[in-house]
Amino acid sequence: MASLMNVFDVLLQLPGMEAPDLTFTEQMAQSWEDAGFMRWPLGLCLLVGILVIIWKFFDIFRKSASTRRILREVDELLSAQQIKEALEVTRESNSPAANILHAGLERQEEGTDRVMKAIENQGLIELSKLESGLVVLATLTNVAPLLGFLGTVMGMIAAFQAIELAGEVDATTVASGIKIALTTTAAGLAIAIPVSIAHNYFVSRIDHLVIDMEESAQKMIDALFSMQAGQAAGGD
Repeated sequence: MASLMNVFDVLLQLPGMEAPDLTFTEQMAQSWEDAGFMRWPLGLCLLVGILVIIWKFFDIFRKSASTRRILREVDELLSAQQIKEALEVTRESNSPAANILHAGLERQEEGTDRVMKAIENQGLIELSKLESGLVVLATLTNVAPLLGFLGTVMGMIAAFQAIELAGEVDATTVASGIKIALTTTAAGLAIAIPVSIAHNYFVSRIDHLVIDMEESAQKMIDALFSMQAGQAAGGD
């Protein structure tokens, strides 16, 4: 860390590399200009990341709230052995939990094996819906730093080309290329870090949703099995 600070101090002493007294908005505008051509793909990564994060946050929040409500209602109805009412509740909702439980309740007269198979198949479909958008965030987490490193290479190439044209090494000659290299690297990492955090947060929330739905599905199977066993005993 100390060595990095020393390098930073040396760079600030180069002509054209001094830290100007700018506002935050002016600093962002200056960084945008300093990034060179790579500001466009990096800016696109930032825009896509923000839009996907906002959409995914509200999507998971909505599905979590509806899942908790549906699971509570269905558990109460199954405890009272009200199968038709539970089937109607799940039919009227489009939440992941409702779709999974509805698939199982529709086949409750075909035996627990068919119920379990239907739940597994519908669960895979709902899981793929819950995970939609995560591949975009995972891709941005990998691509943004690579674009930053590409900008670093392009900046160093520009610096060496300036040295070649000038025929001598001068701080002002290489300052522009070094600025591009540092700016793009920082921008790539600044995009990837929050996107990675958001991706892991969404994965964690989805895992919790899946666990809740699995527990509720198991309760439903147990309730149906108990009802079938009771009906069989009553028939005997």
